[in-house]
Amino acid sequence: MAQPRFAEFVALVALLMATVAYSVDAMLPLLPIIGAELSPADPAEAHKVILVFMAGLGLGTFVMGPLSDALGRRRLLLGGLAVYMVAAVAAALAQDLTTLLVARFVQGLGASAPRVIAQALVRDQFQGRMMARVLSFSTTLFTLVPAIAPFMGAILGRAFGWPGIFWSFVVFGAILSTWITLRQPETLPPERRRPLAVATLWDGLRIVLGHAQVRLYLAALTLTFTLMLLWISSVASIFDESFDRVDSFPAWFAAAALLSAPSSLLNARFVLRLGMARLIGLALTVQVGSALLMLALWPLVTGQAAFLLFMAFMLVQFFSHGFLIGNLYALALEPMGHVAGMTASVMGGVSTVGAALIAGALAVLHDGTPMPLALASLACLIPAMGVMAWARRVA
Repeated sequence: MAQPRFAEFVALVALLMATVAYSVDAMLPLLPIIGAELSPADPAEAHKVILVFMAGLGLGTFVMGPLSDALGRRRLLLGGLAVYMVAAVAAALAQDLTTLLVARFVQGLGASAPRVIAQALVRDQFQGRMMARVLSFSTTLFTLVPAIAPFMGAILGRAFGWPGIFWSFVVFGAILSTWITLRQPETLPPERRRPLAVATLWDGLRIVLGHAQVRLYLAALTLTFTLMLLWISSVASIFDESFDRVDSFPAWFAAAALLSAPSSLLNARFVLRLGMARLIGLALTVQVGSALLMLALWPLVTGQAAFLLFMAFMLVQFFSHGFLIGNLYALALEPMGHVAGMTASVMGGVSTVGAALIAGALAVLHDGTPMPLALASLACLIPAMGVMAWARRVA
């Protein structure tokens, strides 16, 4: 099987990278409906549909990289997509919230395969600037997904009810599986594979977590990721309960996603001049300031002014987030070049699982207004600022 052309490969990688975003963002308009139907006594429990998926994703991230190094990319990728699709079928047929949550956890495990292996496919075939070029093109396409996915969820929800979105996940996985089967050959030949040795994995994990700076950057990453999960899991219900705008939620969320997208480009422009740590500090400061303003102004405004205040708060938070994740990963990887793959896997797995657990605990404060979200923002951001200050002292 010949390698696909450059443009086709970029499109495939972008679609693989988009699996997680589509599986999360397309759910957002449907969370109030799922809560009302499967958990009428406590509709807010529907936010766990997002959190358990992320927990499964985080656990899968730990093992998918080493497994693909030992077994090859293509076979493991197809296996992960099969798990993803079977779990989506189980979720679509769920009659209660518990069954749905179990299915979503398993679906997150399956989604970790395209999340991790997409980057491995690029790394196997390209180096240096060409690798950066492929990832840049793929990321550009990927950023469109958070804007489009809520519209897809709303359309399918109106047409087929909330199970419709899970059937769309089945179709999405089937398209990817067929594409890979017909067009994407194995990129890691047997002679380049590494045996799966538990001792080697444990030694790599010990090295990563034994580095003081890496531990601190990991803590900061977990806290910032927690805040983003809280936004994703609660924003739809805030639109519904505080503003009665659940029908227009996809459009407003898409606008916020598109307006926030340039932050990554600005980060790339300024990071060489200001440095990663300074940009992280500035972004955290802006986020803390916006949360304090939200807490101070919310009791003073009503109606349209309240809605515009919340939208400004969301936009500032989302835009600032573009300066955090990539820079925190880069700071953690900088001293760990000899175990960069293991470091990336540990950072992704620990931060995702940890964020899901913390967000699940903080989500009990949700009351349908932006106030608990603003308070949770401070609960995450102020410790993150302290951790970054500690990391500078350690350095």
